[in-house]
Amino acid sequence: MCKASRAPRHYNQAMQDWRERISVNPNICHGRPCVRGARIMVSVVLDNLAAGIKRDEIITSYPGLTEADVDAALVYDSSGS
Repeated sequence: MCKASRAPRHYNQAMQDWRERISVNPNICHGRPCVRGARIMVSVVLDNLAAGIKRDEIITSYPGLTEADVDAALVYDSSGS
């Protein structure tokens, strides 16, 4: 495998543990998927990324959000859950 085709290490880790970072609880965020412990909905993270906002700006705007949380939101979305 060529080096350019490898996913970043933190992304690979998010693929393995997104279930530890994303939760769905009917009593939190109206039952919508959110970052565990941060009450930031996955849809908010994805909407910000889709709007072209850089990851570091999103993380700065939402205290408690980490790079791994952003990766987990992306993996959660791509998993079709």
